[in-house]
Amino acid sequence: MTEIADDVVAIIEKKVPGGGRKVSVTDRLEDLGLESVDFLEMVFDLEEKFDVQVPYNANTASEDFATVQDVVDAITRLVESDNA
Repeated sequence: MTEIADDVVAIIEKKVPGGGRKVSVTDRLEDLGLESVDFLEMVFDLEEKFDVQVPYNANTASEDFATVQDVVDAITRLVESDNA
């Protein structure tokens, strides 16, 4: 995995209820048991870590960020566009 992917996975793992679960980029976020508050906190943590603004819409979050890989891809795009 890339450094961005490693950091995204680490942030998501901190939000998984019960802790201690290893998260893979193929995991679906809804299968990880994240509540809407956990998801929102995850977005804030990602924004802070990568110094980006995540275009987050609670109504379409499950469509935009279905898997951990979707989150990694979105953050990678945002970081790259900020560095362009």
